[in-house]
Amino acid sequence: MEARKDDYLISTDREKLNRELIHRFLSTESGWANGIKLETVNKSIDNSLNFGLYLKNEQIGYAKVISDFSTIAYLGDVFILNDYRGSGLSKWMMEFITAHEDLQGLRRWILLTNTAPWLYEKFGFTRPNNPDFYMERYNPKVYEL
Repeated sequence: MEARKDDYLISTDREKLNRELIHRFLSTESGWANGIKLETVNKSIDNSLNFGLYLKNEQIGYAKVISDFSTIAYLGDVFILNDYRGSGLSKWMMEFITAHEDLQGLRRWILLTNTAPWLYEKFGFTRPNNPDFYMERYNPKVYEL
């Protein structure tokens, strides 16, 4: 799937992705995946529904969804490069992601974030209704050498 707006493109075509750019951002700028290895990023891309954001042919943003495409989806690794923030591109990308034909009718979307909650709230994301039911197995040092 693709959408165009002026010189911008959002595409789910995995072949268009600049894996080095995605890795560089995640491993050095994201704060949530610092130190992640390229092989881990590649495996993640290969097993996700990916959304690349491009200005002409240059990738400037990314997001991925991990889903069974019937009941649940996890939205992760959402970013727009610093030079392109503040012009509505993240909102446009979220509109495209949440409207994706394979992600309709899901019972639950999951997002873990401590940045830009105002953006995700516009798309129905809220704090868990029953946080006492939520469990996780979390290893924050998994990417450290």
